[in-house]
Formats: sequence, C-alpha cells, structure tokens
Amino acid sequence: MHSNLKNLLNERNLSIRQVSKDINYRFETVRQLYNDETKHYPKELITKLCEYLDVPLEDLLKLK
Repeated sequence: MHSNLKNLLNERNLSIRQVSKDINYRFETVRQLYNDETKHYPKELITKLCEYLDVPLEDLLKLK
C-alpha cells in the first residue's frame, strides 16, 4: 500500500504543515504519510484526511 497524499496536496497547493494544523494532527505523522514513509496507517488520520480533502480512501491510499 502506498500513500497518494503528496499528489493530492500538490494538486490543491496545500502544505503538510497547513493540513496537519487544519486537521489537528501531529505534523511528523502527516509528513511521514506524505513521503510514503509510514508503516502504519492510523485510522483517525486517514479518516481526517479523506474528509478534509473530500476524497475516498482509494484516492488517498493505493495498492501497488
């Protein structure tokens, strides 16, 4: 599984810092997901990001 967060944020001209602040989630965890460095996908974070970006789960996380 791979994160597509980088593409989604770039398309919207959003920064990791701004998103982490807006969804009230730890910057480092969001940064790891953005850089596809995370080994765990916290349910709360994924839910917040999908809602914030108004995308389905399959747009945020891709199977490879």
